[in-house]
Amino acid sequence: MTEVKPWLKNYPKEIPPTLEYSSEPVQHYLTNAANKYPDKVALHFLGKELTYQQLYEAAQYFAGYLQANLGIEKGDRVAIMLPNCPQNVISFFGVLFAGGIVVETNPLYTERELEHQLKDSGAKAIITLDILYPKVSKVMPHTELKDIIVTGIKDFLPFPKNLVYPYIQKKQYGIVVKVKHEGHIHLLTEILKQKKNKWKQYSIDIDEDIALLQYTGGTTGVAKGVMLTHKNIIANTTMNQAWVFKAKEAQEVILGLLPFFHVYGLTTVMILSIKLAAKLVLLPKFDVLETLKTIEKQRPTIFPGAPTIYIGLLNHPDLKKFDLSSINACVSGSAPLPQEVQEKFEAITGGKLVEGYGLSEASPVTHSNFLWGVERVKGSIGVPYPDTDSKIVSIETGEELRAGEIGEIVIKGPQVMKGYWNRPLETEEVLKDGWLFTGDLGYMDENGYFYIVDRKKDMIIASGYNIYPREIEEVLYEHPDVIEAVAVGIPDPYRGETVKAYIVLKEGSTVTEEEMNEFARKYLAAYKAPKLYEFRKELPKTAVGKILRRKLVDEEMKKYEDESKKQA
Repeated sequence: MTEVKPWLKNYPKEIPPTLEYSSEPVQHYLTNAANKYPDKVALHFLGKELTYQQLYEAAQYFAGYLQANLGIEKGDRVAIMLPNCPQNVISFFGVLFAGGIVVETNPLYTERELEHQLKDSGAKAIITLDILYPKVSKVMPHTELKDIIVTGIKDFLPFPKNLVYPYIQKKQYGIVVKVKHEGHIHLLTEILKQKKNKWKQYSIDIDEDIALLQYTGGTTGVAKGVMLTHKNIIANTTMNQAWVFKAKEAQEVILGLLPFFHVYGLTTVMILSIKLAAKLVLLPKFDVLETLKTIEKQRPTIFPGAPTIYIGLLNHPDLKKFDLSSINACVSGSAPLPQEVQEKFEAITGGKLVEGYGLSEASPVTHSNFLWGVERVKGSIGVPYPDTDSKIVSIETGEELRAGEIGEIVIKGPQVMKGYWNRPLETEEVLKDGWLFTGDLGYMDENGYFYIVDRKKDMIIASGYNIYPREIEEVLYEHPDVIEAVAVGIPDPYRGETVKAYIVLKEGSTVTEEEMNEFARKYLAAYKAPKLYEFRKELPKTAVGKILRRKLVDEEMKKYEDESKKQA
């Protein structure tokens, strides 16, 4: 086995190479936790706490309402457009109890982005925040949405924060939205007050039935729904638990900072926390000072994150005033983890911070460095998870390459998606004989450790978010004065990468950078909109007229290297 999978010889004795997986659907994690630990705190949210019994009952009430009042049946899609808050967890498990498929939706989406995702998924209902209701109601006529369920951050805040929050919200966002529980609008607070509706428990085939549609841009920039079955999510959650083998059931505190609308946060934070019957400490957004205060007060033991988060904490001027020693395990994903950041964070916390790798199409984690028992390998994304196979293949021939040779990373395992929602051709492009072709270029060393060297995709990763240049370019091309546009990722010491747009304007145009920025932000979420613009008379192209994106990237890399040398 170790000859076929050389990484297995590195496994510590505590991690088995193959695992046993539950035959029950994902929502049974909550049922099991509530049965075993009904009075244990499940969620902590800015001072408010819910026990496992309370969380379970809320999810049950919600499921009953979805079926009885909204007509949700098995396989219907229900979107969740919320930050990390108790309502998100209640909604996720409630939709699954009702037999539905969860569509996690980014609250930062513009109307354009939201409309595409809702239309593509065919979602019948959506759960969203009060301040997002105007946006959702505008796109509703263009989708199959029939019902909007509204909640507010204040709904799950303790007294007196719940009374003060509306004033803070008005000051921060400039609006206070008030809606009534009538017609196609439903208030979550009213739903949870009602007596439990009788709800039908559907039979779930965990190998075939979809639990989650996770949208990802892929290589084209067109958002595609990744179909993750109950088995996919169960497998990856079980793998994650095996990796943090020192974690003990009902004794851990997990910091829920990674957004649940990203599958990395959903699997490694929310679902793993429920499976472990841990206390999940929720933060709706990343604020450095608030995060430091929360760590000191709530004493999390497990803290999955992204490099930007750890960098932000390390650079806070008052870092030394806070006690972060409760942290035992951190797995960083979404972007490369700088060695310096890893070492500094471990020195301050006394815990372990390692880099992992994954993608939405794999639920998402496939590789990771070991937290305990094995020496760290610098620059590596680690080794494949249990029951996960991986190899490097030639991008020209598809043949498997030898150790040290660079090619495309491909993956096989029970966490690999069923396919893309309603996109059989795109599915065939990336799923071949059970292997998932990641589009990432790398190599494997003789000991079975994997390394990323480049991305076959043009994807930009900024602050852990996946950003697809084509999506940005399509928006820029809609500007009446733009002739040509290309978006690239350039190095950024904080975000990892940031978006820069190169633009050729019509002759005589006086459009400024500020005007382009204002235009782009109307149609793109803030994290996708270019942070830098450069206007040129022409862009480098091939003989057949294709813009040489790589040349622009190389130019930026040269500038960055020259600047770094000056500073050194």
